Amino acid sequence: MNFLIPAPRLFIVLSLLTGVLYPLVVTGLAQWWFPRQANGNLVRQDQTVAGSELLAQPFAGPHYFWPRPSAADFATMPSGASNQGSTSLKLQHAVQARAQALRATHNLPVDAPVPPDLLTTSGSGLDPHISPAAARFQLERVARARGFDAGQHARCEALLPRLTEPPQWGFLGQARINVLRLNQALDEIQ
Repeated sequence: MNFLIPAPRLFIVLSLLTGVLYPLVVTGLAQWWFPRQANGNLVRQDQTVAGSELLAQPFAGPHYFWPRPSAADFATMPSGASNQGSTSLKLQHAVQARAQALRATHNLPVDAPVPPDLLTTSGSGLDPHISPAAARFQLERVARARGFDAGQHARCEALLPRLTEPPQWGFLGQARINVLRLNQALDEIQ
């Protein structure tokens, strides 16, 4: 009987502390110190949310730069990798099919190299970045699809180094370009 009365009281107190007070304090501090990050690094265009810097989106038209393929079809809830290893025949066939499709779309010879990040999915299936090599690979297709003249083509090409992000803290990962930001800057050129 000595435990029946204090146990519900302790349960209520701890529930209020950890379930209500702590989340409110953390949310309030995050909104105060890091409002952009706390709200998902949303990217706005004309007062409308265009997406998030943290999540890839499908850009399928020839007049946009394309992100990495997604094993989750760019869905955020069931995101994840395909869990296929380098010895998987399914993965090898998928990579070969993507390479053939990219070469055909870009009018390249059948043995032309394709950047690996355009052939394989990321661990989350939602990686918003591509390598500078993958962006350069797509540059001619995008410029041709948009009908860019020489000046617009040069401005489009100048976007790549300007939007290239260095490795995090100078040594983690590789240089990368956010596809959403790149496509928004591309729309501004035209």
